[in-house]
Amino acid sequence: MGAQKSIHAGKAKIDVNVDFTHKLCASLMLPPLSNGSGSPLSLIIGSLCIKHPNLFGGSEKLDVSWDKGLYDSNVLMAYRRPRPEWLAQQSFVVQHSISPEIGVHGIPMDNFSRSGSGGVNLSRLSVGMDLNEPASSKWSSTTSIKFEHVRPLNDNGQSMSRDLDGFPVTCSGSPHDSMVILKQESRYAKANDHSFFHFSLQIEQGIPVLSKWLIFNKFKFVASKGVKLGPAFLLTRMTGGSIVGDMAPYQAFAIGGLGSVRGYGEGAVGSGRSCLVANSELTLPFNKMLEGAVFLDCGTDLGSAHHVPGNPALRQGKPGSGVGLGYGLRFKSQFGHFVVDYAINACQQKTVYFGISNLAS
Repeated sequence: MGAQKSIHAGKAKIDVNVDFTHKLCASLMLPPLSNGSGSPLSLIIGSLCIKHPNLFGGSEKLDVSWDKGLYDSNVLMAYRRPRPEWLAQQSFVVQHSISPEIGVHGIPMDNFSRSGSGGVNLSRLSVGMDLNEPASSKWSSTTSIKFEHVRPLNDNGQSMSRDLDGFPVTCSGSPHDSMVILKQESRYAKANDHSFFHFSLQIEQGIPVLSKWLIFNKFKFVASKGVKLGPAFLLTRMTGGSIVGDMAPYQAFAIGGLGSVRGYGEGAVGSGRSCLVANSELTLPFNKMLEGAVFLDCGTDLGSAHHVPGNPALRQGKPGSGVGLGYGLRFKSQFGHFVVDYAINACQQKTVYFGISNLAS
């Protein structure tokens, strides 16, 4: 249940979307993550988007968006200047977000089937520029450079430098981390009537502008393959990555949860400097709007959990590897593709997921 409204103000367009359905989902699925006041507004999710297609009369585009979730919020401002098609398209981006850090600092519960709050939230402020290179027939790439300021907060919104066990939550040991990140992302896509293949590679380099700023190199890849098998469709995906150099605990790869290893809570399998996750899913259509699915997921931190500062995964007893299997339904509508999954993990604990399917993304 929700409301959506578009307003045109001159050349600008304002989109407002308010959704009350998360109130029911939250009461059924999610444990409380904070000690907030419990006001009615805290149980509403929604978004506000303002777009101007010609800000200064030269086709400059300005997008401002605000998204509010149950426990998180995100404000994004992007300014784009027109350039010839054969040149990289520039975007100047300012973003601020606040969200619970569950993947690394969350506490596994109910035989790792869900994760509760570890009392750590992240406030991120970033300012930077994106360069989107002209795409070829199958390849595309984006280069970006940004300054990022990360400040951990407790559930009362106050700055913190140590977690509930007294271990540092930042790399610097102070209440915040700062870094300049140069990022390169390359994407490959190939598709025909019977199959598709997608591959993406992200490489991030922390640049030591100042002596206390983080220096690191991080890479992550995602490869997915889809094949038609008669009326059914088989989708497989492999994700992996690693980070070397300076590292804060919140930069670890979190394994477990929807989009990772189903049957486990977010990050309940483990968190490490490296990771490898494999997903496979077979879907069979019942009609034009409804599909059934069976799936098998597995993931591992490749034994790298003890290399994360403070050893959060080992302190919380996370296994470091896990397997989840189950079945579910895929519902297609004009509002999006929705998924309901029933999964069981290696500890034989059952979990039900509600959300938006993103396995092929």
